[in-house]
Amino acid sequence: MSSLPAAPPEPSQRGHASVTGALGRIDAVMHLGFAVLMTASAVRYVMRHSPADNLGVLALAAAVCALYALIAVLSQQRRPWAVWMFVLVVLWAVLVIAAPSFAWCSFALFFLCRTAFTGPVAYLAAGATAAATAAGLFRLSGGTDVAMLLGPLAVGLMLTLIHDRIEHDAAEQRRLHTAVSLAQDQLAATERRAGSIEERARVSREIHDTVTQGLASSLLLLEAAYRSWPNPDARGDVRSASGMLRQNLAETRSLVHDLASPGLDTAPLPEAVFKAAAQYLPGVHLLVTGEPRPVPADTRHALLRVVQSAAANTALHASAANATVTLGFLPGAVTLDVYDDGAGFDPLSLAPPSDAGGYGLRAMRQRVEQLGGVFSVESRPGDGTVVAAELPTREKQ
Repeated sequence: MSSLPAAPPEPSQRGHASVTGALGRIDAVMHLGFAVLMTASAVRYVMRHSPADNLGVLALAAAVCALYALIAVLSQQRRPWAVWMFVLVVLWAVLVIAAPSFAWCSFALFFLCRTAFTGPVAYLAAGATAAATAAGLFRLSGGTDVAMLLGPLAVGLMLTLIHDRIEHDAAEQRRLHTAVSLAQDQLAATERRAGSIEERARVSREIHDTVTQGLASSLLLLEAAYRSWPNPDARGDVRSASGMLRQNLAETRSLVHDLASPGLDTAPLPEAVFKAAAQYLPGVHLLVTGEPRPVPADTRHALLRVVQSAAANTALHASAANATVTLGFLPGAVTLDVYDDGAGFDPLSLAPPSDAGGYGLRAMRQRVEQLGGVFSVESRPGDGTVVAAELPTREKQ
């Protein structure tokens, strides 16, 4: 018989536990119904028969009740009870044929048979219960009422079909719940993998826009100082490289802790943008259009990283005489343009990212587009370059 499990169910078994709990309540109702019907049937039999007839039938009824109670207890304790069920069916068949007054109790016994057994045995036990009831009622009618014979058999057939349908629906519900739980587990695993991949890509962009660009620019300055040493200009290049390395070290430490740039995040956005660009382009010009205002932290961070990466690319590759950064504040958006009059390039002929580099433009585009912005690069060989980004600011209304 069904009963509630002793231990709390796992999350993936909650649907099954709810079904089991409902069946446990049905079992309790069936047990109570059997007790009431047996009592009423015994009273009815005693009132209609002489004491000499009562003794044997009541003793048999008492044995049936005792067996039923034993089976109920054993089922709750999850101990073997199928053998006792066979004995109960046999005693019940004898009782209901000898005393048809107890036929009403067949309903509880029918469901008990379907719970105790599975497969063909369950159908045989339930069929035997229905057949014994039919025989008892047909005997009660003196063998003249065919409805008494066919009625219990038809009711048993209908109850069998209904019970099979209920069991099928319950099994389907458990199957669907298992499938949903499996799908949820697979989705969670996929989300964890996607989160891990995104985190790796984010760290890759941060390292490229801070550590890699800073080291490349410092290396460029040191190589220039080496070529001009001991010219006095070499000392300036060394000092610039030293300052850039110190800044790069600070950003690396910040990256280890929280992947942010405290030196840039505390200042107003125009000042922070200018400072980020001036690390690589000392002569850069800043233009601000619109009314400056605070922007969301993720938008601010993306703008600073884009201007850092674009300025570093200009310093490394463009050989530009002039560079200008334009920061524009629009209703609901902020724009950033980094222009240089350097060598330019063909954006369509760029080599794919490799160990030698090529991550800068891709990282800038990913930063901007992940925040719902628009990123573009306009350049031609010998005609300078413009790196442009527009990001929504999502101000609260």
